[in-house]
Amino acid sequence: MFLASPSVLKRNGVLGMNKRNIDYIGRYNPRKYYKRVDDKLTTKQLALANNIAVPDLIGTVSEQHGIADIPAMVNDTDGFVIKPSKGSGGKGILVVTKVEHGRYYKPNGQEVTPSEVYRHVSNVLSGLFSLGGKPDVAIVEGLIQFDPVFDGYSYEGVPDIRLIIFKGFPIMGMLRLSTAASDGKANLHQGAVGVGIDIATGKGLHAVQFDQPVDYHPDTQKKLISIAVPQWDTLLHTASMAYEMSELGYLGTDMVLDKNKGPLLLELNARPGLAIQIANGRGILPNLRHVENMGNHNMTVEERVAYAKIHFSANS
Repeated sequence: MFLASPSVLKRNGVLGMNKRNIDYIGRYNPRKYYKRVDDKLTTKQLALANNIAVPDLIGTVSEQHGIADIPAMVNDTDGFVIKPSKGSGGKGILVVTKVEHGRYYKPNGQEVTPSEVYRHVSNVLSGLFSLGGKPDVAIVEGLIQFDPVFDGYSYEGVPDIRLIIFKGFPIMGMLRLSTAASDGKANLHQGAVGVGIDIATGKGLHAVQFDQPVDYHPDTQKKLISIAVPQWDTLLHTASMAYEMSELGYLGTDMVLDKNKGPLLLELNARPGLAIQIANGRGILPNLRHVENMGNHNMTVEERVAYAKIHFSANS
């Protein structure tokens, strides 16, 4: 569907990068609010102020001399995540799933030495992974406890749920599943699997890896579209609430399911990618235009979610 001429793509309602940048990001996302989503620490603080659950914050490191404090920060944890506050595209994220006698282990069982942790955080602070290469802050977060409902659907990593929110309406969703190729990260460009999810039901519709259709997870052989995301309504409500929180009209929300805490907001994106259309096997433009044609509205979060489930379902 997507390896086609511009006229065919347009006819199928596929949103391209230029149109996204001009008609949606440029028009609906005031630049003065970008810091709310580009800085993950700011996003976390905003979310907590709006009663939106987020992963636990263990601590932050903003200066090179502060790296020496990390062992004490994480000593009593089962695992932790270190990420750049202003990173993008999943770059610069270090996941440690086991802490034992002061030693750290990645999801694949490989040990991460203290010097490797030091070097990684030093690179974060220098801006190696941040937007524009500017000096950054390292965030140390608690490890997300993998929800067993996803057993076999993801390889050495926690699946995340991307929802596109337009003017407060959840209009398209995707589950991102890590693979051996993506090194346990839910990043489509690195080889993670994307599964389009029906807005109405939370059930799988269509799956892709490297932009090609797939039926089974490449590492676990689990049938991908048989998945049904639990607590789907809560995920839709949380994502929809991010509209008021960020004051950005065209937004990507990334969430995870923790087996103990339920849905958690990971981050927001003011420039969400277009691959969600490939994962769903259809274009997003009809849904965007539907919302635009509604004009201004005063719907509550609950009303927006209910409306989206009727009008943006795969069967609508």
